Amino acid sequence: MKLYYFLIWLVLSSLLSCKKEDSPTVTSPQAQAYIEEVVAIMQRYSVNRKQIDWNDFKQKITGLANGAQTIADTYPAITLALKMLEDNHSSYVAATGGRVLSGNTKAICVDFAPVKVPETDGIGYIHLPSSGGYDANGVKYGLIGLEYAQHIQALIKQQDQPALKGWIIDLRGNKGGDMWAMLAGVGPLLGEGTVGYFMDPDGNYYPWSYTNGVASERSPIYTVANPYILQNPAPKIALLTDGAVASAAEGITIAFKARANTRSFGPATCGVSTSNAPFYLSDGALLSLTVGIMADRTKKVYGGPVPSDENLSSLTAVQKAIEWVSQ
Repeated sequence: MKLYYFLIWLVLSSLLSCKKEDSPTVTSPQAQAYIEEVVAIMQRYSVNRKQIDWNDFKQKITGLANGAQTIADTYPAITLALKMLEDNHSSYVAATGGRVLSGNTKAICVDFAPVKVPETDGIGYIHLPSSGGYDANGVKYGLIGLEYAQHIQALIKQQDQPALKGWIIDLRGNKGGDMWAMLAGVGPLLGEGTVGYFMDPDGNYYPWSYTNGVASERSPIYTVANPYILQNPAPKIALLTDGAVASAAEGITIAFKARANTRSFGPATCGVSTSNAPFYLSDGALLSLTVGIMADRTKKVYGGPVPSDENLSSLTAVQKAIEWVSQ
């Protein structure tokens, strides 16, 4: 009998011990402060800040972060916060550069099999790729910034001639990067003046423009020295798009909307036609937060996929673009 009671005591002691060990640890001051920092920035600047129930938001994020001891322990909570913003564009890059968190739950950029645009007499052709950058090891890849813009303008100058019927600008596969480098580069074809806007949650519009080699958003960002001026100042422009065109490249697509003598061909774009702003956190991590929605020069607001004028397969789009410019 004594053995029976001893065994019961042993089992109960074991269960109580496990329960004590499994109970949540108090969140460390560092982790708690970090979560509060991230949420405060989101609440103040998010494009969807007026649609979010912030009491519920904070409760869920804080609950998931419960017991976190280090900044790395807060990553699941930050991921949930990014998803709950429902902008599908915001992201977080750890201070080490090795960890990227995303809240994208809807927009899926789809690559299409490339269809080469054949050389066609009387038509200029510019492929506008994603701008380059630096990898996690700090190694540069591709053209970036002003050198990107100068390279695109040099290609335009190289092909331009009075007899051209028009141009094809190929954005297919461009997943974004530096929108201002793209804008400064393609500016001679786009034309001068305000070509788009960012709209904030309060309905304020902030213009972006290209003028005499300068790409601006309230103030100059890139200036191309000796900018090229087309021999035909208002040519026909055919824009090629696909489902991989995203972010900054969607901004360029929008910039051509409502431009005279312009028509777009191909599938709609990826669907993140919104503007992000960088916020560097206390540990050096980067929170890239969606703060506005892109609008064209007529102030038509997008925010999702940008439709083309002719929604066609990539192969048909190329053929139709050539035919339209040639008319």
